[in-house]
Amino acid sequence: MLILKEEGRSEFKKPFGKLYSSIIDLKDNLENYKQQENNLIISIGDVTTINLQKAGIKTDMGIIDNRIERKEYEFKDKLVNYKVQFKAENPPGTITKNLWNTIKKGFHLIETSHNNILIVVNGEEDLAVIPCVIMAPHNSIILYGQPGKGVVFCEVDQVKSKAEKLLEKFEET
Repeated sequence: MLILKEEGRSEFKKPFGKLYSSIIDLKDNLENYKQQENNLIISIGDVTTINLQKAGIKTDMGIIDNRIERKEYEFKDKLVNYKVQFKAENPPGTITKNLWNTIKKGFHLIETSHNNILIVVNGEEDLAVIPCVIMAPHNSIILYGQPGKGVVFCEVDQVKSKAEKLLEKFEET
């Protein structure tokens, strides 16, 4: 398990890509992006994932924890675009091997079966952006919420080396 060191926490408050005020503001970019071949769209966070679905944007992988700003919220019947659902354990402030392996399994299934995957995290999904950036196929994008500010549009090819460097902010247990 990787645990985020206290001194590294401030690095994760900065957007990991371009910040948009809403899904509507980035919808045109997403539609153009999705028309290109073999590009995956990954959403992280309950609000982002549900808002993308409401906007008619189908993601290849969604990662949620049934919480909005640390308060429980059940999305079970509202997220209908996913053919396969996985569960993962991931306490706050960590990246567990279970989460890492579940994301890896999800990418493999998307590649081999083209199914859309929903990963429901027991704990917290906030740091899932790191393994997603590192493992996502070339030309993928990740969308995640920046609380109180909007949605971050993250092109994995542009931030992969930054994500690998951010792993230094964790200690392994």
